[in-house]
Order: sequence, then C-alpha cells, then structure tokens
Amino acid sequence: MSLVKIRENYQITIPNSLRKNFHIAIGDYMEMEKKEGQIILKPVKMVHPEQAYFYTKEWQQGEADADNDITNGDVLGPFDNLKDGLKALKTAKI
Repeated sequence: MSLVKIRENYQITIPNSLRKNFHIAIGDYMEMEKKEGQIILKPVKMVHPEQAYFYTKEWQQGEADADNDITNGDVLGPFDNLKDGLKALKTAKI
C-alpha cells in the first residue's frame, strides 16, 4: 500500500510503481467512485469515435484471423504487376 499526500488544489501523485503497472500517462483520465467508504480510482482509456470500430470484437477477430492466415502462408502474392494480382483475385476461392 502506498501513502499519498493531498497537495494544493486537492491534487495527488500516483506512485510510480502503480503508474507503470496500469500504464497511466500524463493526460490520461481516471474514473473515481465512492464504494463502501473508500475512494476507487480506475484508469479510463478514451477512444476517438472515428477509431472505435477498431476496438470492436468483430474487428479484432478479423485482425486475429488475418494474422493467422499470414502466419500459415494462406495469402495471395506477392505479384510482380497489377495484371497478375487482379488475375489471382478473380480466380481466388474466397
């Protein structure tokens, strides 16, 4: 357990070991809640709405599938030219 001091403007410093353990950086957000007489701080990672799709279960599964295909060599190419690449795509059994 770490002891912290309330400073001017009610600020606290999160101990280095906890910052590293929870990957907390300057500018990150923390959620604060009262629970059974205690203050609970939870790191919150904010995602820009235009990038939210990347963190969906479906997208992450697709990324994992693609990584597996690459690892297993289940890919088309590389190709020396566009014509060969298009021909392979048209004849591929997808």
